[in-house]
Amino acid sequence: MASDPTAGGAPAEMPVEPDDNLEIPAKPEAGELQQLQAEKAELQDKLLRALAEAQNVRRRGQQDVERERKFGIERFAKDVLSVADNLGRALSALPDDADTVDPALKNVLVGVQATERELQSVLERHGVTRIEALGKPFNAEFHQAMMEVEDPSVPAGTVVQELIPGYLIAGRLLRAAMVAVSKGGPAVRPASNEN
Repeated sequence: MASDPTAGGAPAEMPVEPDDNLEIPAKPEAGELQQLQAEKAELQDKLLRALAEAQNVRRRGQQDVERERKFGIERFAKDVLSVADNLGRALSALPDDADTVDPALKNVLVGVQATERELQSVLERHGVTRIEALGKPFNAEFHQAMMEVEDPSVPAGTVVQELIPGYLIAGRLLRAAMVAVSKGGPAVRPASNEN
C-alpha cells in the first residue's frame, strides 16, 4: 500500500510560491564599497588598539602586583632597621671582656647576640640585605660619607668605619650606609656599581 501524505491527519504540503515582496539589496556602487571598506579598516584598527590597550593594562597590573610583592614592606622594613641598629649599639657598648667578668652579663650578651642574628635572618628572608661597606671603596650609590679620617696606610676613598649599616630591599637601596672614608693614602681607582 502506498503511503498517502494526507493519511493519518498530517497536513499536505502546500506548494511554495516565490514571494515578490522580498527585497534583495542591490550591489553597492563603487563609492559605497570604498566607504564600507574604509569603515571596516577603521573598525579593525580600533579593535586592534583596544586589544593592545587591554594587554598593556593587564601587563601593567601584573608589574604593579610584582612591585608591591617585592617592595610592599619597605616602610615596615625601615622601621625595623632602627631595632637592628639599637641591638648593634647595645652589643658594641659592652666591653670586650664583659663575658669573662660577670656570668650574668655573659647570658645577657649571648641573648642579645642571638636576637640580633634572628632579626638579621628575618630581614634576609624578606629580601632585606645588609650592605657590606667596611674596607670597600666609597660608592655614593650605597654609602653616605659622614666624615673623613686621615689614614695614610689605607687607600684614599676607602670606607674605614661603618657608623650605621646600610640595607637593600630586593636589590634596591632601602637605606644608605653611613660611613667614615679615609683620606691621605694612595689614590684608589673609582668604585664600581657593585657593593
